[in-house]
Amino acid sequence: MMNDFELPSTGGKVFRLSASRGKYLLLYFYPKDNTPGCTTESQQFRDLHGEFQKLGCTIYGISRDSIKSHENFRVKFSLPFDLLSDSDETACNLFGVLREKMMYGKKVRGIERSTFLIGADGEIVREWRGVKADGHAQEVLTQLQSLPEAS
Repeated sequence: MMNDFELPSTGGKVFRLSASRGKYLLLYFYPKDNTPGCTTESQQFRDLHGEFQKLGCTIYGISRDSIKSHENFRVKFSLPFDLLSDSDETACNLFGVLREKMMYGKKVRGIERSTFLIGADGEIVREWRGVKADGHAQEVLTQLQSLPEAS
């Protein structure tokens, strides 16, 4: 079973992993608010949100951005789900999503775009690492629809 953790969430809430037991949970880690790939990915999860809800799956986006940045990003793109701020990298380390990346010729440590589907028992059902933003939400939804308890 995964280690429990808490993160500040948009809407003035606190997310606790253990509180999500009993239903599907989707955590998608993305590098940064308001960047092209992260915006595309978030909008596609937004557009399919109703389908995920029908299958009893809650979605959360996670990055190292501040809650203030997340609130602005969420409002700007009308995201119907909460975003979690992992500024101290608690969840990033737990899920192993931090990577050395090259940006503008410099090595930087950042979040590798990754998604985790967690089952009602709190175990990871499926993980996607190093994903391409465009089309990813649909790929995850298709996987969720194929699971016996979700359909």
